Amino acid sequence: MINEPAASAAISPHYPRIRVSGTSQERSRRYGSAAAPMIRIIRAGYERAFAAQGISWASAVATARSYLPALTHHLPHLLEEIRGIATGCGLTFDEILTINCRTEILNGATAARGRTVHSGECTSFALEGDRTAVRTPVIGQNWDWLECLQSGIIVLEVERADGQNYVTLVEAGLLAKITLTASGLAIGVNTLVCSLDGEARGIPFHFLLRALADADHVSGALEILAKLPRASSGNYLFASADGSVLNVETSPGDARGLTPQPSHNGAVVHTNHFLAPIAGGHDLAPAAMPDSFVRLGRITRSIQRPSAPLEQGDLKIALADHTGYPNSICCHPDPTAPPESRWKTLATVLLQPIERALTYAGGPACEQLWESLDYSDFLKQK
Repeated sequence: MINEPAASAAISPHYPRIRVSGTSQERSRRYGSAAAPMIRIIRAGYERAFAAQGISWASAVATARSYLPALTHHLPHLLEEIRGIATGCGLTFDEILTINCRTEILNGATAARGRTVHSGECTSFALEGDRTAVRTPVIGQNWDWLECLQSGIIVLEVERADGQNYVTLVEAGLLAKITLTASGLAIGVNTLVCSLDGEARGIPFHFLLRALADADHVSGALEILAKLPRASSGNYLFASADGSVLNVETSPGDARGLTPQPSHNGAVVHTNHFLAPIAGGHDLAPAAMPDSFVRLGRITRSIQRPSAPLEQGDLKIALADHTGYPNSICCHPDPTAPPESRWKTLATVLLQPIERALTYAGGPACEQLWESLDYSDFLKQK
């Protein structure tokens, strides 16, 4: 039996903030240079994570390169960003491409075997403004991922003359993940995996997240997901400064594998299993992420109750829930798992699109101090 952690003094490993500006080529090169030590941590961590699933680095690179035709056709400018990051940090194009395709590489292995266990992953929610005490929308989520990658996490702040500014909490070297934009769009994510993963040759998940940073509003984000062919499953949670809230489940392929899910009683919640049927396939969560179902029940109970508007403290408590420990909403490493496969909550995040604010704890919410980052000036619309 694994016991829950005893109460301890809060710690605060705030993640490095890296701000880049200039042309696309200049920004990506500066990103690579400034984050070089962390990018090398991420690259080494994913090589170990792939190996733990029986995937050699050479095989991972070959899989990543199989997405180049779709990327070259649909998003060639993002391949230029990959080249710039590689130049800046001193790694190869293939290395940076491969870590940005980590979802497709790991999901493909899970789909091929149908039994790989991915304990943990993410729990998320979005609330419309009338459901919060401050009367503005919010996205909340726990990002649960490999403990060995924690020292490679950054807050990337991207200043652009050729598009809107955005901020993203992400593994160093990757294009984007949990994101807040100047247009007032907040983006949360959940991993999904189904039997179709590993078959499609579309746009990889993290390239899609970077593409979404260009969206002006929720409907624009939905249009991006519908028009671009998707290489893997994924869940996208949106909240906007105009009050819009939407969840979108996707399986690999075209618009037929996309399911928008509107809010219920002013809230949407999600974990790591599909809530809608998968056309032509089936969900692998019961084998790959079996804790997802209990976590969904817990976050639903906390967030969707039709009571008084929720205070920020209520949201933090919901994200610190330990039911099902250690693979709970607030996820802690399982000491019985091998080091390269240990999961934990790497960040507990609240995004406020109207305020342009990112508030996060750099680890499990029960252990960490929170940091509030005010981007009201940086993410001001032009």
